[in-house]
Amino acid sequence: MITQETIDKIMETARIEEVVGDFVNLKKRGTSLIGNCPFHNEKTPSFNVSAVKGIFKCFGCGKAGDSVRFIMEHENYSYPEALKFLANKYHIEIEETVDYKQDAEVQQTKENLFIISQYASDFFKKELWEGEEGKAIGLSYFKERGFREDIIKKFELGFSPDIWDALYADAIKNGYKLQYLEETGLCIKNDNGKIYDRFRGRVMFPIHNITGRIIGFGGRTLKSDKNIPKYVNSPESPIYHKSNVLYGLFQAKKAIRDNDNCYLVEGYADVLSVHQAGVENVVASSGTSLTIEQVRLIGRFTKNITILFDGDSAGVKASLRGLDIILEEGLNVKIVSFPDGHDPDSYMHHVGAGLFKEYLEQSKKDFILYKANVLLAEAGSDPIKRAELIRDIVESIAKIPDQIKTSIFIRECSNLLKVEERILISELNKIRSAKIKKAPTSPQPIAPDAVAKSTDFREDPSLVKETNELQEREIIRLLLTYGHEFVSWDEDAEKMYIGPFIMSNLTDVQFEDPVCRKIIEIYYKEIDLGHLPTANQFIKSDDNEIAHLAVTLSSSPYHLSENWYDKHKIYVRDESVNLKSTILGGIFHLKKRKVDGMLENLLIEIKTETDPVNQEILMKKYALAKNLERSISEFLGSVIVK
Repeated sequence: MITQETIDKIMETARIEEVVGDFVNLKKRGTSLIGNCPFHNEKTPSFNVSAVKGIFKCFGCGKAGDSVRFIMEHENYSYPEALKFLANKYHIEIEETVDYKQDAEVQQTKENLFIISQYASDFFKKELWEGEEGKAIGLSYFKERGFREDIIKKFELGFSPDIWDALYADAIKNGYKLQYLEETGLCIKNDNGKIYDRFRGRVMFPIHNITGRIIGFGGRTLKSDKNIPKYVNSPESPIYHKSNVLYGLFQAKKAIRDNDNCYLVEGYADVLSVHQAGVENVVASSGTSLTIEQVRLIGRFTKNITILFDGDSAGVKASLRGLDIILEEGLNVKIVSFPDGHDPDSYMHHVGAGLFKEYLEQSKKDFILYKANVLLAEAGSDPIKRAELIRDIVESIAKIPDQIKTSIFIRECSNLLKVEERILISELNKIRSAKIKKAPTSPQPIAPDAVAKSTDFREDPSLVKETNELQEREIIRLLLTYGHEFVSWDEDAEKMYIGPFIMSNLTDVQFEDPVCRKIIEIYYKEIDLGHLPTANQFIKSDDNEIAHLAVTLSSSPYHLSENWYDKHKIYVRDESVNLKSTILGGIFHLKKRKVDGMLENLLIEIKTETDPVNQEILMKKYALAKNLERSISEFLGSVIVK
């Protein structure tokens, strides 16, 4: 178990903007940072990070929390695993109350797979740099391909000896279990029970996840035997899903963010070569067709993708068909194609780093126009093929969600294809109409837990209905925001803390919302102990419901622009300017709701009561409650209609 001192140190050191920034491209807006949520698909940013409060909140899907909660949600880690992840990021030594030896016998299955994968990577690296076969064959191969040693080390390349069970034998000797070697695909057991290494006799390309942990491998054979597959990749496992992974993203994510562009190539060697040319914002789909998950992964860091195509025209045409998914996600796509016979790897080594970088900058073409040119060249003067290509191009344009971009592409393609704009627009409308007709018209059922998780009354006030939830949560928000402030509301009055003042005015109020009630109970206990709770205490609570509500009530999707005053000289009053009115307003609005509920219940009792004596008692109670309501309403400036 991790000691409390270590937990406190991690919490104090971890900066939410740095932790989230490793996974999401954040931009400043007002006092907060915003970006596209990594937990659900969205094109308009609704994911907010507050560096001051140390919290994140998505106003789209509702996910919220601090640095630890973010890592738990994003990496599917347990609480201790998330703490260890942050400790490793900030180089904090973990102190635990019991001895802990990190080896292949750790408790969590996923952690076992991470550990065995890291062990395998270390084994392959050692074989490459120290093994006789590794140096003679593997290292020589990489150097013959023109890769510098710093690039080989940066990407942790390795070599698997051409021996049936070299990795297996070493792993078992060091205490690792066959179960995890098989689950990661590093070793295979055949029908006869014989165990052998999957990657024997291959140079190795470790595949990292976005946080830098090794999750799989790609192995290239150096043999010329055509019966042996050129590349072998790790199979799917609990830690490796190839459709969700981009090779080189861990090494490239900072450069992608800094350059606001991501170069996309096909293979491992392409990534290494482009890196070696000094262009580090490059990733590969590792030979698989580009998936929607991979596109969304890139979309976290930039809205601009540049595809690097080799000179194989057949391959280009096949690839063009699968790139519309990028347009659908609202990303901008450009294309760079290389001369026939060259791919990014070969062309970089052919012309050198300097000319390669120049070529990338000078040869970018917009995807739609590039696609139109390629298909035009193929169609020639054949009218049927030209008609087909026009539909193909318009279908791609129809995928673009931005109407301004759509309009520009229609105009550009009209000139290029020699077709009137109105005809292209007509075809575009047909495609979109057909898509709308195919879309389901009946409302989708809402999962019960989806409603339960929506705990932000500001996101959907309709969920509150006739309960007191909105007013109760407003009280909690005021406690979290201003409870620790020491103020004097009147010139002659003594200073006081707002938190205890609010609580002293709620002694006659019973909270109905269970989470609000828990927070109020904690607040009372802390005050009795002489402590004044802070918002941070609730945000970091072990109770997920309390933590989620605390983050939600400490966040807002709206930010007042400084331009209101700086440019327009319009001063907008803040609620903190008159805290007395804000606090008393919150208290009396809640009390009014409670009294209104009391009046409704009394009316029902009066109507159903048959005993005249009891009915008179109820009428007196109703009159007293009505007077109380009138007093509260007068304070709030309300007009009572009934």
